[in-house]
Amino acid sequence: MRSYPQIGSRFGPLYFYKEAIAIALPVMLQQFIMSMVSLVDNFMVAGLGDISMAAVNVTNHLSFVFFVMISTICQAGGIYIAQFRGANDSEGMKHAFRFKVIFAAIAAVLFFILCRIIPDKMIAMMTMGNAAQEEIVIIGSGYLKLVSWTVFPAAISVSIGTSFREIARPKGPLFVSAAATLVNTVGNWILIYGNLGAPRLEVTGAAYATIIARFTELVIFLIFANAVKAPFFVSLNKLLNIRRDLIAIILSKSAMIFVSEVSWISAETLMISMYNRRGGAEVVAGMAAGWTIANIFFLLLGGIWTASTVLVGGSLGANKLDDARRRAEWLKSGAFAAGVILALPGAALSAVLIPLVFSNLSPDARSTCLGLVLVILAYLPLWGGLNTQFAISRAGGDTALGMYTDLIVNTLLFAPGAVVLSFFTPLSPVPMFALLKTTDFVKYFVASRLMKKEKWVRNLTGY
Repeated sequence: MRSYPQIGSRFGPLYFYKEAIAIALPVMLQQFIMSMVSLVDNFMVAGLGDISMAAVNVTNHLSFVFFVMISTICQAGGIYIAQFRGANDSEGMKHAFRFKVIFAAIAAVLFFILCRIIPDKMIAMMTMGNAAQEEIVIIGSGYLKLVSWTVFPAAISVSIGTSFREIARPKGPLFVSAAATLVNTVGNWILIYGNLGAPRLEVTGAAYATIIARFTELVIFLIFANAVKAPFFVSLNKLLNIRRDLIAIILSKSAMIFVSEVSWISAETLMISMYNRRGGAEVVAGMAAGWTIANIFFLLLGGIWTASTVLVGGSLGANKLDDARRRAEWLKSGAFAAGVILALPGAALSAVLIPLVFSNLSPDARSTCLGLVLVILAYLPLWGGLNTQFAISRAGGDTALGMYTDLIVNTLLFAPGAVVLSFFTPLSPVPMFALLKTTDFVKYFVASRLMKKEKWVRNLTGY
């Protein structure tokens, strides 16, 4: 029998990290594939110029807001799927899955309505004061109307994919995403520039490729989940057979996650709209390109989140509370170390990659892109630790930790800081971003203090 180090040991044994990597790696590979496809997408769109690049990426941020909302819903349901797995309760997993799909679908309907009614107003809000706002709004609003059709298949696909991860079977979503992203890449190549005899549709072609890829992903997910008889999966015609008492409990948890995520995404959106005021399309395109590169490194955060949910949530659901405490400590230390290890070579890789991938962007846009990526890499170890704290607390149902941390820092420091730096200083976007993100040190301190109260050390399978 393996002997565990005592509670309080900062780093765990090698076999623990091997187990964590085995869970995290397929998730990281899936995100890597998606990030590389996003990189290829941006490379293709960048060939159309700064304005097209800016329009597509402002629109993609609005889509990102939607994905944050459905991810919030899936996180709330996922807390229970992971713990019901630890308790070997398949019926509980099915009810939690139903919750995910139902409420993700409701979010999709609401976002779709906004995209059809006021696409121009949403894009204009993101580009206030930008010299190229009018052209960005024209191109972006047409693109947003088209990609709004993807929200329905995305809501179901995300619900299925996250559920596989929460039962420690992340390889399935990896292969499904690989297939869907291949479809998206080929579709972009054909439709943006009119290859293989297709019409040259430019930005509209990118939208059609995304639509085709999303529906392909949904079909494969449905076939795969049914074929492998996933323990959480129920057919769509049985979705409404859900226990109302469990819905009420999950909603109470998701409300706090929702407040936390809305606080975070609102602060991020405010920051983007503030730095988009500087200059013209080259600023929007450069910052958007920087985030595309950064997403390659953010795969670390997704892997950490899944490993924390499975390893800590599973122990809690099995009522092994001391084991959960040990695992939480080891995951926090490992996440910080992983951030350091990834950041150093990442900086060298970015310096080589950006001039090659975004050669069609203006020199100013490329300079902004590189600066943003280097700042993000400098913060990666901190974000690895902070992300792990949030994941561990939510694995035990302590959704208040994230809510209080985000609300306190975003409301009192981050949002006011964004406004002050934008209106009262001449700072360019990259230094502005770097200064604003110092507030994450405060988040880490607040989250650490709240975690010591151990409100997350709870078995939730008895409701």
